[in-house]
Amino acid sequence: MSPLPFKLVRKLNFFYIYHKFSIEKAYKFTMNKNLKLFNSLSKEKEVFYTNKKGNVSMYVCGPTVYSLLHIGNFRGPIFFNLVRNWLEHLKYKVKYVYNYTDIDDKIIDKAKIEKLDAKIISQKYIVEFEKDYASLKIPKPSFTPKCTDYIDDIIIFISELIDNHFAYYNNGHVFFSIKKFDNYGKLSRKNVDDLLVGHRVKINDNKKNPLDFVLWKPSNGDNPGWESPWGYGRPGWHIECSAMSSKLLGSNIDIHGGGIDLLFPHHENEIAQSESRFKTSFSNFWVHNNLINFDNQKMSKSLGNIIKARDFIADYNSEILKILILSVHYRSVLNFNESQINNSITNLIKIYSSINLADSIIVKQKNQKENLDFKNFVHRCEEKICEFMNNDFNTPGFFSIIFDSIRRFNLLAVNKKITPELKYISLSFLSFIKKYGKILGLFNENSSEFLSELSLLLLKNKNISITHLEELINKRNKARKEKNYKLSDEIRNEIFELGIEIKDEPDGLTKWSVKVDFKKN
Repeated sequence: MSPLPFKLVRKLNFFYIYHKFSIEKAYKFTMNKNLKLFNSLSKEKEVFYTNKKGNVSMYVCGPTVYSLLHIGNFRGPIFFNLVRNWLEHLKYKVKYVYNYTDIDDKIIDKAKIEKLDAKIISQKYIVEFEKDYASLKIPKPSFTPKCTDYIDDIIIFISELIDNHFAYYNNGHVFFSIKKFDNYGKLSRKNVDDLLVGHRVKINDNKKNPLDFVLWKPSNGDNPGWESPWGYGRPGWHIECSAMSSKLLGSNIDIHGGGIDLLFPHHENEIAQSESRFKTSFSNFWVHNNLINFDNQKMSKSLGNIIKARDFIADYNSEILKILILSVHYRSVLNFNESQINNSITNLIKIYSSINLADSIIVKQKNQKENLDFKNFVHRCEEKICEFMNNDFNTPGFFSIIFDSIRRFNLLAVNKKITPELKYISLSFLSFIKKYGKILGLFNENSSEFLSELSLLLLKNKNISITHLEELINKRNKARKEKNYKLSDEIRNEIFELGIEIKDEPDGLTKWSVKVDFKKN
């Protein structure tokens, strides 16, 4: 057969490449198109879209840095890291901004108590926050701007609002006039008249309307401040986020996130001042994570139930905090208690036990042989994860698939002959777990070391003394040596009743592990 003419070959190659690209492009578009987010603005799940194809701009409100932060403050960073990771999984380039409020009345008050400069206080707690953030073992945001680095931008922002009659000056203060913004309350669904009747706003004689909020306030005495057209002073709380967001991401962004406690008044006020200046929608999607309660009560200093993030991580592990937070849907209140902690530890034991088993199989078997059934199973798991995550970041559904994969792997691998097929299954399982664990920010610890750590934690939480357990094991081993099998079995049963399993190794040692039910989840 004579070869095809060169021109025809070129046309056929072009046709193949073009259609291959089109198919891939269509597939990616479909995946992205299927992503739905609950938008706090519309109070509905909406199909996700971006201003710039293939790119996401995301601004999340960060901490006011005047003290060490509690675990509730870290629900946002952990969740929005997941959001970023999933969007990147969908092939978006994500520009993620997470700010610091480093000038605020709380910071100034703390500085006076400690007899230090406010700048020293804010910088101290930025450093401490970043230590805590690093202990989470998740990537940093793209940008972590500080309010005080954007004072010039804030002054320009306020000046334009004044020039356009959305803000006014009075006695060293600049206020935003909410009556000038027709859609005030559209995010929170709050009615201006109802707010006035409710007396929810502190009275200020300098305001034209009790609901008007401050953009700039005077700094008197030793209080920190900057020169401005309205005198020596400092910015209000709300204006900083609008200024930093627009400077780094533009006037209209894709996602604005934060805790549900910021929805009103902070985010409502951000919308009013940003849309008044730029005459465009501030953010396409508003995404809010809910709060963390402790034993069904809101965490507060007055109740004495505040748990500092670093204390929890020191006592337990960041892995436990992350799975605890992500196992509950981000829009649901997370009730934090001892039982939930133990459940998280148990779930991590299940996951890392399977990882450890897979690791050991891979080491023991040199060759591998494809197992089509398990390959297809993993593919179905990936599809289901995609369905759950594209449905408003359904992390409980995500974890249900993780545990499905663990049950399937254990069924094929526990106490089974190690074959080339089993090595393939183990490698596939590990690849799956690591891939999706990275999206969650989980499952990257050394499996054997971490399992020991988790087991000791679970013993401690169940008030089981490790010394008592070791005494029982030694007593049983002595009984076995003396061939007192009745006593040996009685002690084994006693250990089992404590929730501990033991295994006698060929070298004469007895290994113990916390009993977990892999069928449950």
